[in-house]
Amino acid sequence: MRFDEAYLGNVFIGACPDLESSKIVIFGMPMDWTASFRPGSRFGPKRIREASLVLEEYSPYLRRELSEVNYYDAGDIPLPFGNPEKSTAAIGEFVDRIMQRKKMPLGIGGEHLVTWPVVRTIYKYHRELAVIHLDAHADLRTDYEGEKLSHATPLRKIAELLGPENVYQFGIRSGTREEFAYAEREKIHFHPFEVLSPLKEELSGLRGRPVYITVDIDVLDPAFAPGTGTPEPGGITSGELLEAIHTIARSGVEVVGADLVEVAPVYDPTEQTPVTAAKVIREMLLGFY
Repeated sequence: MRFDEAYLGNVFIGACPDLESSKIVIFGMPMDWTASFRPGSRFGPKRIREASLVLEEYSPYLRRELSEVNYYDAGDIPLPFGNPEKSTAAIGEFVDRIMQRKKMPLGIGGEHLVTWPVVRTIYKYHRELAVIHLDAHADLRTDYEGEKLSHATPLRKIAELLGPENVYQFGIRSGTREEFAYAEREKIHFHPFEVLSPLKEELSGLRGRPVYITVDIDVLDPAFAPGTGTPEPGGITSGELLEAIHTIARSGVEVVGADLVEVAPVYDPTEQTPVTAAKVIREMLLGFY
């Protein structure tokens, strides 16, 4: 599918059919090739779009409506099954076309490895880039079982590209001893367990800077998002995640891209996980852009 080709599948609620008049491009990254526990996140983008139809287009939190924001749903990037190297290259090329058109990317995963090629591409256009990462897992490994391209490694790659001091991590409650030691040693802005309080403190130092936001749905406690490949007890509530998105939106940082990843719908027959993910994306659209 060409980037400018009309997407005839299901689209996120309220999406504009015209690419040129849109400021934001939504796109799916249906990849779970390196899942370490339970696969299935490649079905996340489609199900989140379908779940978005249950939402209202008006946000009472931000007092804005989706009709006030032009965004285009480009569909899912066709990715070669089982090949993380070619898949990440394809994602990077796709995002580069978005950036060339001076539009903002909003990605839907897929496993968390998909964030790496997106950030790597945006960094070419925004050299002062910082990344805000909300997740249960540190994702700071150099490899997972010998595989360097893994959903356990994207934030390590990002830290090495941007500089660790430009990475801000919140809600982390799982990782190896080495990952936690790396974060401390390399001066990552590392905030295990908590999100809201440290996020509010850190945002003042990011005001005016280009920032990329990546949200792994498992930052939520499994009670609020059971539909994910690597659930981790002890997380935040869906209300706290929404408040975090609103806090970023009102902070004055320049959001230049965002994603939400790791929704695996098959593990949640109640569908609360894709519905929650869709609502978070709605608030991103209305708050960040």
